Amino acid sequence: MPLYKTITVDSHVKVLIWKVEETEAALSKGVILTPICNNRLRGMKSELHRRGFLSIRHLLAEAGYEDKDLYYDEGGKPHLRDGRFISITHSHEFTGIILSDKLEVGVDIELQREKILKIASKFTPLEEYKTVANTDALIRKLTIVWGAKESLFKIYAHKGLSFLHHIDITDFNLSENETTGTILYKGKASNYSIRFLEFEGYTCVYATKNEG
Repeated sequence: MPLYKTITVDSHVKVLIWKVEETEAALSKGVILTPICNNRLRGMKSELHRRGFLSIRHLLAEAGYEDKDLYYDEGGKPHLRDGRFISITHSHEFTGIILSDKLEVGVDIELQREKILKIASKFTPLEEYKTVANTDALIRKLTIVWGAKESLFKIYAHKGLSFLHHIDITDFNLSENETTGTILYKGKASNYSIRFLEFEGYTCVYATKNEG
């Protein structure tokens, strides 16, 4: 079972990452889906998506949960029935979840690709990155910024929230592995702690909403 990485952020927050290497049949074993989730699985045309979906259920099992313990609200945000906070991500051959006892959390895994250079202006002011040394470093940094904004968006979960105009990520060095973020939306500000790591050409970013 390729549980790829477990990150204990603190006594209340944990990140679990899975590398999706098994067949769909292997991933199906031991997984009991609710009728709603079974229909979702059957409706997925991509085998990779189905395998990713099933691997999330194995991550839930690692944390002591079953599929029936998870539900989604009208906005598509996942919740656990016991009140703990959860966020879910999947990107190609990796999936991940973050769990928290006390504070809202978000997680995002992204494949590092040159494509991000073409869309960067849609989610962040590019003039902030003039000092980045080379193209590879710029791709890495932009992927972290995108993952950070995606993580914060998953926490906030409000329609109309703009990555470019409402979410700000504090500048950081790639070696620091952490930064902060702010959402300013409709006159209300909220602050977040952000951490990131890189592996096998992927970036994982996870965020925790600050208290207060």
